[in-house]
Amino acid sequence: MLALRGDRPQNDTCISEEAQYEYARDLIAHIRNFGGFSIGAACYPEVHIEAGDSLSDLRSLKAKVKSGADFLITQLFLDNNFFYDFKEKLDLIEVNIPVSAGIMPVINKKQIERITGLCGASIPAKFKRILDKYENNPEALKEAGIAYATEQIIDLLSSGVDGIHLYTMNKPEVARKIIGQISNIRSYLGNNIKYA
Repeated sequence: MLALRGDRPQNDTCISEEAQYEYARDLIAHIRNFGGFSIGAACYPEVHIEAGDSLSDLRSLKAKVKSGADFLITQLFLDNNFFYDFKEKLDLIEVNIPVSAGIMPVINKKQIERITGLCGASIPAKFKRILDKYENNPEALKEAGIAYATEQIIDLLSSGVDGIHLYTMNKPEVARKIIGQISNIRSYLGNNIKYA
């Protein structure tokens, strides 16, 4: 079960005074009391937009793990170096649960600009050039976005990532295409790859 707090409403007046779970860690602890579930939580390689700084974000993440999270799935990132740096920080704070990398194949420029704006993820210059070049050619942008995500995944798999979580935005054909493209590489790396 993936336990998320979710985005806060734009208008805080609609939040009930009886809301039980101000933070995801509270929901995780509640679910843990029932038993019988493997509980996942979100994490943010580029720092949660509400955290303010990396140290505060890591403290919050550590609290989720102490509350009972069994695995983590990252927010999307478009530069694998953020993921690798994040994993090093997790080692330093002794968070030793599996972390699946959240990869979003970008197939729409406006959509990715909106999503990265909401979650605080950055768009690297390399990918910005792709967006700018193909923004008026939807099919070319889709193919370029799939190729970029596939390259990210190949790099992550080669580095021993615990799992991959594809944010496909209800486009299953995108997931099928990516999985098809990495199937041969997967056979070289072994079949112990997990898809969250």
